[in-house]
Amino acid sequence: MNTPDRETVLDQSARKRTEISRLEADAGRLARVYGGWASSYDLDVSCENYCGPIVVAELAGAVQTAYLPRGRGAITVLDAGCGTGLVGVQLSRLGFRLIDGFDLTEEMAEKARRTGVYCDIQVDVDLNGAPSKYPSASYDITVCCGVFGLGQVRPDGLRELARVTRPNGFVIASTSKQYLEATSFEDEVQHLQHTGVVMPAQCLTYGRYIADEYAHYWVFRIVP
Repeated sequence: MNTPDRETVLDQSARKRTEISRLEADAGRLARVYGGWASSYDLDVSCENYCGPIVVAELAGAVQTAYLPRGRGAITVLDAGCGTGLVGVQLSRLGFRLIDGFDLTEEMAEKARRTGVYCDIQVDVDLNGAPSKYPSASYDITVCCGVFGLGQVRPDGLRELARVTRPNGFVIASTSKQYLEATSFEDEVQHLQHTGVVMPAQCLTYGRYIADEYAHYWVFRIVP
């Protein structure tokens, strides 16, 4: 059986990420690109040392230990933009059991379902569109790795993540350096803070993310 060499995989992954970054928030085109990438996505990003899911999951574990009295098996988690389930697998490894997810594409979501770590996965959820069907204050922790990375989701998508998270719960999100420079994400954070929606609890700046790219990892507490 022929397998692609690492250089070929790296080139393919870099091309896909460049293509996605040019689509901005076009949900239809993004769905087509990600749907076509689903079959090789895990291999491609692993060759680029994609450590974002590990960092986000570890932060969720730290938040639970430091702030939430119930054990990890009883903490409800939403994996927003779950893709093929890379974050969910890391959360499960750390003892989280009540994990839901959503994604834009069925192809990515189906791969996430096959991991066996999710209780429920919804598809066709676009954070740039109307509010999702998730009720307000549904989850103790909402994690989001990657969707604020290549321009798929506008900064105001953070408000929707905060909405579905319970008061005194947490939103954990990564933002690539490129995304921060190109968008008003930090202005959105300040707006949500000033309007009493979130309270920034931690930010790991310029942490390892993928290949030679860096990201900020944000932890927001939902204001009661």
